[in-house]
Amino acid sequence: MGLLSFLHKPSAASTEDQTSCLLDNFLSGYSIEVIPRIADKVERFRDILPTGTRVYIAHIEGTPIEDMVRTARRLADEGFPVMPHFPARLLKDRAELAQWIALYQGEAGVEQGLLLGGGVNTPTGEYENCMQMIETGLFDGFKNLHFAGHPERNRDIDPDGSDKMVTQSLKWKQAFTERTDASVAITTQFCFEAAPVIAWADRLAGEGINLPIHIGVAGPAKLNTLIKYSLSCGVGPSMRVLQRRAKDVTKLLLPYEPTELLTELAAHKERHPNFGIKQVHFFPLGGIKANANWVTENGGAAGLPASTE
Repeated sequence: MGLLSFLHKPSAASTEDQTSCLLDNFLSGYSIEVIPRIADKVERFRDILPTGTRVYIAHIEGTPIEDMVRTARRLADEGFPVMPHFPARLLKDRAELAQWIALYQGEAGVEQGLLLGGGVNTPTGEYENCMQMIETGLFDGFKNLHFAGHPERNRDIDPDGSDKMVTQSLKWKQAFTERTDASVAITTQFCFEAAPVIAWADRLAGEGINLPIHIGVAGPAKLNTLIKYSLSCGVGPSMRVLQRRAKDVTKLLLPYEPTELLTELAAHKERHPNFGIKQVHFFPLGGIKANANWVTENGGAAGLPASTE
């Protein structure tokens, strides 16, 4: 190696600084998901989450709406914007949807929601998809409306393994942006590998779908926990990352961390500023505190808790 090459070769320290800066920028404004029974274990969200962190409240089948609203009110009281799930196939009818919205707005001032199918094959009532909920007009006046995205396809929607129906649905939602004042975006299922995500986002752009993407990422967790959730949620090709890890005895007992995935996506975003991913959304499968601590340790200012201000 010549002297000039040696002088310009980045040191390990400088490479680490560059990675830290990339993650800091990429993780800025991240969001996170909770469910009521897990939220109840957190003493104070301000001690672990940055100011203004959007907190999604996932609606698990069988959870009483009162528990969901109670969690929303607590988070709102701590100063966090709340985005509840509205699962189409778990709702009976328009009256129940109207009741949920009224409770969320009355108790927690909710003005944003994630609309999705609901994770069950047979609808409980009259809704099969989120487009039908939108057409009720009950979400008029919401400031933010997000829809579910599936970078690795969804066999519940496209049983043949394609993404034909999902893409048609996203085109409908793209058109919806022209008749709503709400900010519309896609929040995706979690995955573990950058390449399928990049290919999917580029494919959407090629189809004329330019909705901002909030990419779903699994937070730090034990390997067996991730595999269990991945199988139940239908995670596709990127499962091979976990499968390779399971075969490596040196990593088998270590918790998974999303560092490699996020670094690759952040670097791609740095090279391609118009890339469709705008923010990161965490699924804290290994715990909310563990996830928040990981962001604090790896995301610099992006992870500083509100209570430190």
